[in-house]
Amino acid sequence: MVKLTDEEYLRIVRFLKGRYGIDMTRKKEIVSGRLENFIRAGGWHTYTDFMNAVESDITGNLEKKLVNLLSTNHTYFMREAEHFTYMRQVVLPWLKQKEAKSKDLRIWCGASSTGEEPYTLAMILMDYFGLEHGAWDTKVLATDISTQVLRKAMDGVYTSEQVEVLPENWRRRFFRKIINEDAYRVTDELKKEVIYRQFNLMDPLPFRKKLHVVFLRNVMIYFDEKTKRELIEKIYEVMEPGGYLFIGQTETIGKEYCPFEHVRPSVYRKREGK
Repeated sequence: MVKLTDEEYLRIVRFLKGRYGIDMTRKKEIVSGRLENFIRAGGWHTYTDFMNAVESDITGNLEKKLVNLLSTNHTYFMREAEHFTYMRQVVLPWLKQKEAKSKDLRIWCGASSTGEEPYTLAMILMDYFGLEHGAWDTKVLATDISTQVLRKAMDGVYTSEQVEVLPENWRRRFFRKIINEDAYRVTDELKKEVIYRQFNLMDPLPFRKKLHVVFLRNVMIYFDEKTKRELIEKIYEVMEPGGYLFIGQTETIGKEYCPFEHVRPSVYRKREGK
Protein backbone atom coordinates (compact mmCIF):
# COMPACT_ATOMS: atom_id res chain seq x y z
CA MET A 1 0.00 0.00 0.00
CA VAL A 2 1.25 3.48 -0.94
CA LYS A 3 0.09 5.94 1.73
CA LEU A 4 -1.00 9.42 0.64
CA THR A 5 0.15 11.99 3.19
CA ASP A 6 -1.69 15.27 3.74
CA GLU A 7 1.23 17.19 2.27
CA GLU A 8 1.27 15.01 -0.86
CA TYR A 9 -2.50 15.30 -1.21
CA LEU A 10 -2.35 19.11 -1.03
CA ARG A 11 0.37 19.12 -3.68
CA ILE A 12 -1.90 17.18 -6.05
CA VAL A 13 -4.87 19.44 -5.22
CA ARG A 14 -2.83 22.58 -5.96
CA PHE A 15 -1.49 21.08 -9.20
CA LEU A 16 -4.95 20.22 -10.56
CA LYS A 17 -6.49 23.49 -9.41
CA GLY A 18 -3.71 25.62 -10.85
CA ARG A 19 -3.55 23.94 -14.25
CA TYR A 20 -7.08 22.74 -14.89
CA GLY A 21 -9.41 24.45 -12.41
CA ILE A 22 -10.39 21.05 -11.00
CA ASP A 23 -11.08 21.33 -7.27
CA MET A 24 -10.32 18.07 -5.44
CA THR A 25 -10.54 19.65 -1.97
CA ARG A 26 -12.04 17.25 0.60
CA LYS A 27 -11.67 14.35 -1.84
CA LYS A 28 -8.54 12.73 -0.46
CA GLU A 29 -10.03 9.22 -0.51
CA ILE A 30 -11.02 9.59 -4.17
CA VAL A 31 -7.54 10.82 -5.11
CA SER A 32 -5.91 7.95 -3.25
CA GLY A 33 -8.33 5.34 -4.61
CA ARG A 34 -7.85 6.33 -8.23
CA LEU A 35 -4.09 6.78 -8.15
CA GLU A 36 -2.74 4.07 -5.85
CA ASN A 37 -2.80 1.13 -8.24
CA PHE A 38 -1.28 3.17 -11.06
CA ILE A 39 1.50 4.43 -8.80
CA ARG A 40 2.34 0.94 -7.53
CA ALA A 41 2.29 -0.49 -11.06
CA GLY A 42 4.61 2.28 -12.22
CA GLY A 43 7.17 1.47 -9.57
CA TRP A 44 6.91 4.71 -7.59
CA HIS A 45 7.25 4.23 -3.84
CA THR A 46 5.51 7.45 -2.79
CA TYR A 47 3.12 10.02 -4.21
CA THR A 48 5.98 12.51 -3.98
CA ASP A 49 8.06 10.36 -6.33
CA PHE A 50 5.12 10.18 -8.71
CA MET A 51 4.44 13.94 -8.69
CA ASN A 52 8.14 14.65 -9.19
CA ALA A 53 7.98 12.44 -12.26
CA VAL A 54 4.80 14.17 -13.49
CA GLU A 55 6.32 17.63 -13.19
CA SER A 56 9.61 16.65 -14.83
CA ASP A 57 8.09 14.66 -17.71
CA ILE A 58 8.70 16.87 -20.74
CA THR A 59 6.41 14.69 -22.90
CA GLY A 60 3.42 15.56 -20.72
CA ASN A 61 2.22 11.95 -20.86
CA LEU A 62 2.21 11.45 -17.10
CA GLU A 63 0.29 14.68 -16.58
CA LYS A 64 -2.32 13.49 -19.09
CA LYS A 65 -2.56 10.19 -17.23
CA LEU A 66 -3.04 12.00 -13.93
CA VAL A 67 -5.86 14.08 -15.39
CA ASN A 68 -7.45 11.03 -17.02
CA LEU A 69 -7.47 9.20 -13.70
CA LEU A 70 -8.85 12.06 -11.62
CA SER A 71 -11.32 13.76 -13.94
CA THR A 72 -14.82 12.34 -13.62
CA ASN A 73 -16.42 11.38 -16.94
CA HIS A 74 -19.90 10.00 -16.40
CA THR A 75 -22.47 10.59 -19.10
CA TYR A 76 -25.08 8.83 -21.19
CA PHE A 77 -27.31 9.37 -24.20
CA MET A 78 -30.23 11.78 -23.68
CA ARG A 79 -28.93 12.90 -20.29
CA GLU A 80 -31.05 15.85 -19.11
CA ALA A 81 -33.26 15.35 -22.15
CA GLU A 82 -35.20 18.59 -21.57
CA HIS A 83 -32.19 20.46 -22.97
CA PHE A 84 -32.35 18.58 -26.24
CA THR A 85 -36.09 19.18 -26.53
CA TYR A 86 -35.53 22.90 -25.98
CA MET A 87 -32.68 22.88 -28.48
CA ARG A 88 -34.92 21.42 -31.17
CA GLN A 89 -38.11 23.35 -30.42
CA VAL A 90 -36.70 26.80 -29.57
CA VAL A 91 -33.02 27.23 -30.39
CA LEU A 92 -32.85 25.64 -33.83
CA PRO A 93 -35.87 27.49 -35.30
CA TRP A 94 -34.28 30.76 -34.12
CA LEU A 95 -30.92 29.80 -35.60
CA LYS A 96 -32.42 28.65 -38.89
CA GLN A 97 -33.99 32.05 -39.34
CA LYS A 98 -31.01 34.02 -38.02
CA GLU A 99 -28.42 32.27 -40.19
CA ALA A 100 -30.58 31.70 -43.28
CA LYS A 101 -27.99 33.41 -45.48
CA SER A 102 -24.73 32.09 -44.03
CA LYS A 103 -26.07 28.62 -43.15
CA ASP A 104 -23.20 28.44 -40.68
CA LEU A 105 -23.95 27.21 -37.15
CA ARG A 106 -21.25 27.23 -34.46
CA ILE A 107 -21.95 24.83 -31.63
CA TRP A 108 -19.49 23.82 -28.92
CA CYS A 109 -19.79 20.95 -26.49
CA GLY A 110 -17.16 21.91 -23.91
CA ALA A 111 -17.15 18.77 -21.75
CA SER A 112 -17.82 16.04 -24.27
CA SER A 113 -16.65 13.06 -22.21
CA THR A 114 -17.18 9.78 -24.10
CA GLY A 115 -19.21 11.34 -26.90
CA GLU A 116 -22.84 10.72 -26.02
CA GLU A 117 -23.68 14.43 -25.74
CA PRO A 118 -22.09 15.71 -28.99
CA TYR A 119 -23.40 12.74 -30.97
CA THR A 120 -26.89 13.45 -29.63
CA LEU A 121 -26.58 17.08 -30.71
CA ALA A 122 -25.41 15.99 -34.15
CA MET A 123 -28.36 13.62 -34.52
CA ILE A 124 -30.79 16.38 -33.52
CA LEU A 125 -29.24 18.73 -36.08
CA MET A 126 -29.36 16.18 -38.90
CA ASP A 127 -32.91 15.20 -38.01
CA TYR A 128 -34.10 18.81 -37.75
CA PHE A 129 -32.63 20.06 -41.03
CA GLY A 130 -33.55 16.90 -42.92
CA LEU A 131 -33.04 17.22 -46.67
CA GLU A 132 -31.63 20.73 -46.18
CA HIS A 133 -28.83 19.49 -43.92
CA GLY A 134 -26.26 19.24 -46.70
CA ALA A 135 -26.56 22.98 -47.36
CA TRP A 136 -25.77 23.86 -43.74
CA ASP A 137 -22.53 23.69 -41.75
CA THR A 138 -23.77 22.12 -38.52
CA LYS A 139 -20.64 20.38 -37.30
CA VAL A 140 -20.33 20.17 -33.53
CA LEU A 141 -17.00 20.97 -31.88
CA ALA A 142 -16.54 18.61 -28.93
CA THR A 143 -13.70 19.08 -26.44
CA ASP A 144 -12.59 17.49 -23.21
CA ILE A 145 -9.57 17.63 -20.97
CA SER A 146 -9.22 13.84 -20.93
CA THR A 147 -7.52 12.21 -23.90
CA GLN A 148 -8.77 8.84 -22.66
CA VAL A 149 -12.46 9.67 -23.03
CA LEU A 150 -11.83 11.46 -26.32
CA ARG A 151 -10.37 8.26 -27.77
CA LYS A 152 -13.51 6.40 -26.77
CA ALA A 153 -15.71 9.12 -28.22
CA MET A 154 -13.87 9.07 -31.54
CA ASP A 155 -14.10 5.28 -31.63
CA GLY A 156 -17.87 5.65 -31.24
CA VAL A 157 -18.65 2.20 -29.82
CA TYR A 158 -21.49 1.83 -27.30
CA THR A 159 -23.27 -1.11 -25.72
CA SER A 160 -26.81 -2.11 -26.67
CA GLU A 161 -27.96 -0.90 -23.27
CA GLN A 162 -26.41 2.53 -23.84
CA VAL A 163 -28.13 3.12 -27.20
CA GLU A 164 -31.52 1.64 -26.35
CA VAL A 165 -32.71 4.99 -24.89
CA LEU A 166 -32.44 6.60 -28.33
CA PRO A 167 -35.40 6.77 -30.75
CA GLU A 168 -35.59 3.67 -32.92
CA ASN A 169 -35.19 5.61 -36.17
CA TRP A 170 -31.97 7.16 -34.83
CA ARG A 171 -30.60 3.75 -33.86
CA ARG A 172 -31.32 2.42 -37.34
CA ARG A 173 -29.86 5.41 -39.14
CA PHE A 174 -26.85 6.34 -37.03
CA PHE A 175 -25.59 3.05 -35.54
CA ARG A 176 -24.42 -0.30 -36.88
CA LYS A 177 -24.46 -3.52 -34.88
CA ILE A 178 -21.00 -4.98 -34.35
CA ILE A 179 -21.02 -8.65 -35.36
CA ASN A 180 -20.73 -11.09 -32.44
CA GLU A 181 -20.73 -8.26 -29.88
CA ASP A 182 -23.42 -6.68 -27.72
CA ALA A 183 -22.42 -3.28 -29.06
CA TYR A 184 -23.02 -0.72 -31.78
CA ARG A 185 -20.70 1.62 -33.66
CA VAL A 186 -21.57 5.14 -34.77
CA THR A 187 -21.88 5.43 -38.55
CA ASP A 188 -19.33 7.39 -40.56
CA GLU A 189 -22.16 9.73 -41.55
CA LEU A 190 -22.67 10.77 -37.92
CA LYS A 191 -19.02 10.60 -36.94
CA LYS A 192 -18.00 13.23 -39.49
CA GLU A 193 -20.49 15.66 -37.94
CA VAL A 194 -18.47 15.91 -34.70
CA ILE A 195 -14.96 17.35 -34.42
CA TYR A 196 -13.11 16.15 -31.31
CA ARG A 197 -10.26 18.08 -29.74
CA GLN A 198 -8.41 17.98 -26.41
CA PHE A 199 -8.85 21.29 -24.60
CA ASN A 200 -8.26 22.71 -21.13
CA LEU A 201 -11.06 25.09 -20.12
CA MET A 202 -8.53 27.17 -18.18
CA ASP A 203 -6.77 28.12 -21.43
CA PRO A 204 -7.82 31.11 -23.58
CA LEU A 205 -10.78 30.19 -25.76
CA PRO A 206 -9.48 29.77 -29.33
CA PHE A 207 -12.57 30.61 -31.38
CA ARG A 208 -12.14 32.87 -34.40
CA LYS A 209 -15.89 33.22 -34.92
CA LYS A 210 -18.47 33.75 -32.21
CA LEU A 211 -20.56 30.79 -31.04
CA HIS A 212 -24.32 30.29 -31.27
CA VAL A 213 -24.70 27.48 -28.73
CA VAL A 214 -22.50 26.21 -25.90
CA PHE A 215 -23.19 23.04 -23.93
CA LEU A 216 -21.07 23.13 -20.78
CA ARG A 217 -22.87 20.63 -18.61
CA ASN A 218 -21.79 18.98 -15.39
CA VAL A 219 -18.22 20.22 -15.39
CA MET A 220 -18.41 23.42 -13.34
CA ILE A 221 -19.37 21.40 -10.25
CA TYR A 222 -15.62 20.73 -10.00
CA PHE A 223 -14.75 24.46 -10.03
CA ASP A 224 -14.78 26.99 -7.23
CA GLU A 225 -16.76 30.24 -7.62
CA LYS A 226 -13.81 32.31 -8.84
CA THR A 227 -12.93 29.78 -11.54
CA LYS A 228 -16.58 29.51 -12.59
CA ARG A 229 -16.95 33.26 -12.81
CA GLU A 230 -13.86 33.65 -14.97
CA LEU A 231 -14.96 30.83 -17.28
CA ILE A 232 -18.49 32.20 -17.66
CA GLU A 233 -17.11 35.63 -18.53
CA LYS A 234 -14.81 34.10 -21.16
CA ILE A 235 -17.69 32.17 -22.71
CA TYR A 236 -19.93 35.25 -22.76
CA GLU A 237 -17.31 37.13 -24.76
CA VAL A 238 -17.07 34.47 -27.47
CA MET A 239 -20.82 34.07 -28.00
CA GLU A 240 -23.07 35.65 -30.58
CA PRO A 241 -25.79 38.00 -29.30
CA GLY A 242 -28.80 35.81 -28.59
CA GLY A 243 -26.62 32.72 -28.19
CA TYR A 244 -27.59 29.99 -25.72
CA LEU A 245 -25.59 28.44 -22.89
CA PHE A 246 -26.68 25.13 -21.38
CA ILE A 247 -25.25 24.00 -18.02
CA GLY A 248 -25.96 20.93 -15.89
CA GLN A 249 -29.28 20.83 -14.09
CA THR A 250 -27.53 20.48 -10.73
CA GLU A 251 -25.27 23.46 -11.44
CA THR A 252 -25.82 27.15 -10.74
CA ILE A 253 -24.28 30.44 -11.85
CA GLY A 254 -24.16 33.20 -9.25
CA LYS A 255 -26.61 35.98 -10.12
CA GLU A 256 -24.16 38.59 -8.88
CA TYR A 257 -21.68 37.85 -11.66
CA CYS A 258 -23.71 36.17 -14.40
CA PRO A 259 -23.76 38.33 -17.57
CA PHE A 260 -26.27 36.01 -19.24
CA GLU A 261 -30.04 36.31 -19.14
CA HIS A 262 -31.60 33.40 -17.24
CA VAL A 263 -34.12 31.77 -19.60
CA ARG A 264 -35.14 28.72 -17.61
CA PRO A 265 -33.43 26.34 -15.15
CA SER A 266 -29.90 25.59 -16.47
CA VAL A 267 -30.48 27.52 -19.73
CA TYR A 268 -28.99 30.99 -20.27
CA ARG A 269 -28.90 33.42 -23.15
CA LYS A 270 -26.70 36.30 -24.21
CA ARG A 271 -28.97 39.28 -24.75
CA GLU A 272 -29.53 40.10 -28.39
CA GLY A 273 -27.83 43.28 -29.53
CA LYS A 274 -25.10 42.93 -26.87
